[in-house]
Amino acid sequence: MLYGRETELRLLSDLVSRGFEGSGGALLLRGEAGIGKTALLRAAREAAVTRGGRALSALGVQSEASVPFAGLHQLLNPVLLDHASSLLPRQRQALFAAFGMADGVAPEMFSVGLASLELISGLADEAPVVLLIDDAQWIDRPSSEVLAFVARRLEGERVAMLMAVREGHDTMLNEAGLAEMQLTKLDDDAAAALLRERAPRLAESVRQRLLAVAAGNPLALVELPAALPADGSVPRTLLPWLPITRRLERSFLSRASELPRPTRTVLLIAAADDGGDLAEILRAAEILAGTALSVTSLEPAVDAGLIEILGHEVRFRHPLIRSAVYHAATPSGRLSAHAALAKALAGHHERRAWHRAAATPGPDDDVALDLEQAAFRALTRGAPRAAAEALWQAALRSRPQTHRGRLLLRSAEINFELGEAVTARGQLAEAKSAELGREERLRLTLWTEALDEESWFSPERVRAFADVADQLAGADSAGAALALKALWPLSIGCWYGNPTEETRGLVVKAARRLQRDDSEPMALSIAACADPVGEAAWVIDRTSRIAPGAVDDPAEQHALGASLTAIWAFDLSWPYLGAAVDGLRQQGRLGLLGEALASQAWAAIPLGKHRLARAAADESRRLSRDTGRPRWAYVADLALATLASERGEFDTANELIRTTEAELLSVGAQSILGFAQFARGRHAMVSKQYNDAYEQLARVLDPADITYHPFVGYWGIADLVQAAVRTGRKDEAERHHAQLTALAEKTTAPFLVAMATCTHPLVVADDQAEPLYRRALDNRLLANWPLHRAQLLLAYGRWLRRRRRILEARRPLRAAVESFDALGVTAFGEDARAELRAAGEAVGRPTPSTADSLTPQELQIARMAATGMTNREIGTRLFISHRTVGQHLRQIFPKLGITSRGQLHLADLGGE
Repeated sequence: MLYGRETELRLLSDLVSRGFEGSGGALLLRGEAGIGKTALLRAAREAAVTRGGRALSALGVQSEASVPFAGLHQLLNPVLLDHASSLLPRQRQALFAAFGMADGVAPEMFSVGLASLELISGLADEAPVVLLIDDAQWIDRPSSEVLAFVARRLEGERVAMLMAVREGHDTMLNEAGLAEMQLTKLDDDAAAALLRERAPRLAESVRQRLLAVAAGNPLALVELPAALPADGSVPRTLLPWLPITRRLERSFLSRASELPRPTRTVLLIAAADDGGDLAEILRAAEILAGTALSVTSLEPAVDAGLIEILGHEVRFRHPLIRSAVYHAATPSGRLSAHAALAKALAGHHERRAWHRAAATPGPDDDVALDLEQAAFRALTRGAPRAAAEALWQAALRSRPQTHRGRLLLRSAEINFELGEAVTARGQLAEAKSAELGREERLRLTLWTEALDEESWFSPERVRAFADVADQLAGADSAGAALALKALWPLSIGCWYGNPTEETRGLVVKAARRLQRDDSEPMALSIAACADPVGEAAWVIDRTSRIAPGAVDDPAEQHALGASLTAIWAFDLSWPYLGAAVDGLRQQGRLGLLGEALASQAWAAIPLGKHRLARAAADESRRLSRDTGRPRWAYVADLALATLASERGEFDTANELIRTTEAELLSVGAQSILGFAQFARGRHAMVSKQYNDAYEQLARVLDPADITYHPFVGYWGIADLVQAAVRTGRKDEAERHHAQLTALAEKTTAPFLVAMATCTHPLVVADDQAEPLYRRALDNRLLANWPLHRAQLLLAYGRWLRRRRRILEARRPLRAAVESFDALGVTAFGEDARAELRAAGEAVGRPTPSTADSLTPQELQIARMAATGMTNREIGTRLFISHRTVGQHLRQIFPKLGITSRGQLHLADLGGE
């Protein structure tokens, strides 16, 4: 019986029940050591098994936290071999590679996550599943990332996940956005009842002292009575000025100190071990003791209530017991225990390397090289964070004059790839004083400059960077590619920031010198972002000569596509972004996929692909938050706000803009405020608040404004000119159009050329406008920009009606209505309807598209299912389980007025 935990048990019962019913979820239990987390997990296990469910569990072990995917393997191992065959081959390969059970290309962490989710979902098809992870603060980082990925995708699954974390420990699960339950101490009545059950014969005075010492901690109430001497007095080791954790550890140690010496030896090995395998522990204990030992040597520890033996596994009854035994040993005793384990683990290379490291008190190059090999294995298993940590630890155990500098440099490079700039900077600073070869020294300087944000704006720093990049390109066969990779974030900084023209030019020149030829994708991408105005024409010309499919790396496709959007070539960016999204999905690179989807959403908006833009932005915001890239989530949110405005969902748009703007300011991301201003301007335009629209859009082009971003500013240039005209700002309209025309001629950017054509009729005298309207509408130049063409039709029809040419006005107004309806742009469509009614033509309400009744994700799933893709194939593309896909389809069918998958091809899914 669990005293005082009625509320907690009820909540856990509800979670498990919802999981059994197909509405799964996850919960993080948090509390101090001994507060009852393990007991609650045990109660949840018993409840699930009693109801016919399956329970899978894992226990975090501090010494195991460096071994990638060890925790996940522990959780899934009981079902892995019997059920892995149900996975798609790519998923099975990813999971086996992560566990070191197969060779192959290193899997992305999220590929391992999806494979784990599918395996668990498949188990749930047979019986509901409860996942129980105790001491999750000590689960290795790659496993924690996978568990967080799975936990966020359990809605619609017959799965409940419970994870227990000790208070005060930092773990990435803290940032996973999971529901939490904070466990507090027992109240006085519950504490007294528990102590009375466990120690009914205690004298009242002793009982009151123990209640005071235990302070409502359930484990203390259970264990402290066992530490009482025969006379019933409370020993000094349990006095209340010690923290409860230390009191419990002393209680456990008092029992351990009375054990026979061989038992204490085996107990220390078990505490230092990261596996719990009985044979392994005994083998290492024999090495340490120098004599043969058997399982009987552990029986005194079992009798003392310190450990339990389950089959071939040794488990401490509580993690505090392991901690107490390990830390009570002398430093030399701990070193010897790890050395014995290293010898006993000769066939387990990664674990052996970490135990050798723990057994080494000072620098040892052999140990460092062992850890370097462990890092290499971690990379091949898709655990780059674990690899970076192994290299860092290897560097600490290496001598400055041998391997330290090289190992620090390699760890820093991996951390750079992971976005851990602060850690990478620190490692590079340490590497400076270590021995390095010439090429390594050049790489060190290159990364140091690349990670110095001042390099984005200082010509002197860019010159220094370019000089190092040139030297590296000449000294290393891969040097040019490495230098371009390091130059890429500098060019991004140029696009988001406001460097001098000299700085922009230096970045471009550096990229040109490093390129293999004029079609080098990364060089084109860097030039476009570093100097959009100066380099757009060259980049557009070179990109138009690249054969379709010539760029086959998804990361390069994304860089090139995003860079083309940076120079207003949205139509040219489209095939690259589409290919990048498909390729990154296949590779399971969710972080970069979130970025590519955000770029795709913003490219789709001016291209009039509004439903696709909404789906891409919706998926981007979810993936970006999943992968810890909130700034890209903000960019996606602002795309959704823009689209909501165009659909007439003004409250939704306002709230998205307001909350996103507040978050951008709170994290200091002013460089993204230009996107928010564009969204505000579009919102004002469709709301017919033309004065507000002008002021909002003009801010983005004002160098003195915090939201200044000239490249984003020209995304809304057509709205700005139209708002100026509608508010009587004739001079401002002409000035903005003249600047637009000059920029379009200089850059040859298709979007700018089209916008200059669209806005020209608006800024000339009325008697000069008609031929410009006709020329613009007859020009195929506007074919790629249907929203702006529809707006021009509306403007032309309004112009004709104002000149009392009513019959002529109806045709462009009717075409505008049809275009806005097809695009799903409700707000502009209503404006066009009002004009058409004013022209004397009756016009009905638009027929709602059934596609608009679906959520963005439902629309994605419906379109994929309509092509014949299976639920598993769809789940693989969207990084959800096949069961979740099935649940979505059951919600989709009634919305579309159909009853089966086979009818999807008959439904209106809003093709674009």
